[in-house]
Amino acid sequence: MTIERKPAKPKKCRVAACRTSFVPSRMGQAVCSPACALIDGPRHAPKARKALAEIERKDIKVRKEKLKSRGDHLREAQQAFNEFIRWRDQLAGHACISSGRPLDWSGNAVDAGHYRSVGSAPHLRFDERNCHAQSKQDNRFLSGNAVDYRIGLIARIGLAEVEALEADQSVRKYTVEEIKAIKATYRAKTRELKRAAA
Repeated sequence: MTIERKPAKPKKCRVAACRTSFVPSRMGQAVCSPACALIDGPRHAPKARKALAEIERKDIKVRKEKLKSRGDHLREAQQAFNEFIRWRDQLAGHACISSGRPLDWSGNAVDAGHYRSVGSAPHLRFDERNCHAQSKQDNRFLSGNAVDYRIGLIARIGLAEVEALEADQSVRKYTVEEIKAIKATYRAKTRELKRAAA
């Protein structure tokens, strides 16, 4: 036998300045909102302040998201992709793609280096075949060390795949929604890798 609960009856807010009609969401609720709870008295104040702060945080987050440009979303997606590449190659035990030297994973000495750079081939920026863990020395100070990168890439993915990357001249214009989906996908993949490593 199940007991049916009656729907709560509307009440008027206890705060004299408000007196708004509301349906209580819990037993003993005497005010309509966290703001009225702050006005109502000190016994409700701590919970009300906490609720108001949470509402404000969510509101700020939504407003910040609306202010982001396509470039901001692209930057965040690239960061998520690069983090995935570093985790993928670290768990696989790969050395630097261009120099072949072991990578120092303890600090901030590893980049996710693109074979065809994001500037010259933006359509390949999220292609996992085109991006591998690389030492900062090779990536930043030796301009990607392209000749040795190609040799390492052929050893890792094969000549046919490297030639396919080099021949790919397609144009891709990502929409903001596609960029958000890419960011979400690579953040999820990175979480899976981190769980596997733990």
